[in-house]
Amino acid sequence: MATAGKGNTFWNRLLQLPADSGLSLQAQLRQQIVSAILSRQLPEGSALPSSRELAATLGIARNTVILAFQQLVDEHFLETRPRRGYFVVEQLPSVARPPSVGNAGTAGTPASTDGGSESPGPDWSERLPDISGLRAIVKPNDWQNYPYPFIYGQFDPALFPTADWRECSRMALAVLEIRGWASDLIDRDDPLLIEQLQRHVLPRRGVWANPDEIMVTLGAQHALYLLADLLMRDAVVGLEEPGYSDARAIFGMRAREVVPLPVDDYGLRPEGELARCDYAFVTPSYQCPTTVTMPLDRREALLAEAHRHDVVLIEDDYDTENPALTQPIPALKSLDREGRVIYVGSLSKSFVPGIRLGYIVAPSTVIRQARALRRYMLRHPPANNQRATALFISLGHHDALLRRVAPIFQRRAAVLRDMLARHLPQCRVQNSPGASSFWVEGPPGLDARKLGDVALRHGVIIEPGDVFFAADGPSPHFRLGYTGIAEERIEEGVRLLAQLIEHERRR
Repeated sequence: MATAGKGNTFWNRLLQLPADSGLSLQAQLRQQIVSAILSRQLPEGSALPSSRELAATLGIARNTVILAFQQLVDEHFLETRPRRGYFVVEQLPSVARPPSVGNAGTAGTPASTDGGSESPGPDWSERLPDISGLRAIVKPNDWQNYPYPFIYGQFDPALFPTADWRECSRMALAVLEIRGWASDLIDRDDPLLIEQLQRHVLPRRGVWANPDEIMVTLGAQHALYLLADLLMRDAVVGLEEPGYSDARAIFGMRAREVVPLPVDDYGLRPEGELARCDYAFVTPSYQCPTTVTMPLDRREALLAEAHRHDVVLIEDDYDTENPALTQPIPALKSLDREGRVIYVGSLSKSFVPGIRLGYIVAPSTVIRQARALRRYMLRHPPANNQRATALFISLGHHDALLRRVAPIFQRRAAVLRDMLARHLPQCRVQNSPGASSFWVEGPPGLDARKLGDVALRHGVIIEPGDVFFAADGPSPHFRLGYTGIAEERIEEGVRLLAQLIEHERRR
């Protein structure tokens, strides 16, 4: 069936090229044509308009259309016919064909999932644990569209080092580089990234490790999941109270018991329930979520208690690459003399969350088993991302980024601190120097969950604090981040939040 005679309206509707797409016009056009072919909107043998006609219809350059057509010819989606133009190939390759629709029960027909009487299928409610129902921090997917995103752990797109990252990505795609990362590493990591972590990232935290004591993960949460699966089956695990909710959920899937360990103005208290734990999760640099920094004498006391009761400490050093702090306190791991601290780090906060690269530092015997476990899970994180990140660090871009954004984050933190004092004097605010969030305790009776819902409708994103506590119930606490919000929006956002808190208090 030919389509050459179809009008411009048809092609405008079929081949939509949104202006806000991250792809080039040529890539968008190829993507739309392939989608139309695979969905049978352009059947086999269909004619396409001439390059001149389609370019005029879509309002793009003719060369863009020609290059897209030629690429699709090379990919065997289109074919050229002398003096007639471009056509969808008469017979698509089998791998490109959509599934055929046949009679019930035949190959290629989706099985019924509606629980009908003839084939009810498995009772998934009986087979599946309710993991999706676990309490977790919820962030809007479109948070960048909100005017006042006091959201933690997200980057400001305006600060992303686009040119530097593009350079490293291009370098990683050089022929010699591809030979290094394109093969299956099985259970290994990119040696250049391990070297950069060992020489440039970890020493800033006072951590020195051999290459066989470091393993790359898909972010810090992947590291925690691996450690839980590897070490915590039928174990008693201590978690700060309040503490990181995702760690509580992850450990709860494997541990026999997750024990709340109280924190105070100096971080985790070493006495009490710690003695009966096999493992304890701790955030000494910036306690999650209160941001309290554990002083040196408390760290030494914690290590002494862990030694006395044979407790392994898992240190999540999650916010220490925040460039707003020029001289961070060394990690708890830097004081470890007996391999009792397993160190988890990430590049998400200092670089960009979407790259999903973290790491574990532990005794080589632990790393060897962790690599074996990771191999069965996903083999290794994508090696091209590892290589591009390694180049980004080795060329000095990472350090340059930290220096460039440090004064920006310092100003944002100062403005947020001042605005909270001015507009929310009735709230108790905690923020250690360098922490990229503020922990706020609202007035008595405030339900931060309800406040979060109301604030969201007014364009203000906060993180209700109840999720950080072991018990599920209302809490007056909430967390405010500042890395993703522009400085000029902070004051108006806090002022609006203060009005909403007053409204909720009166209700």
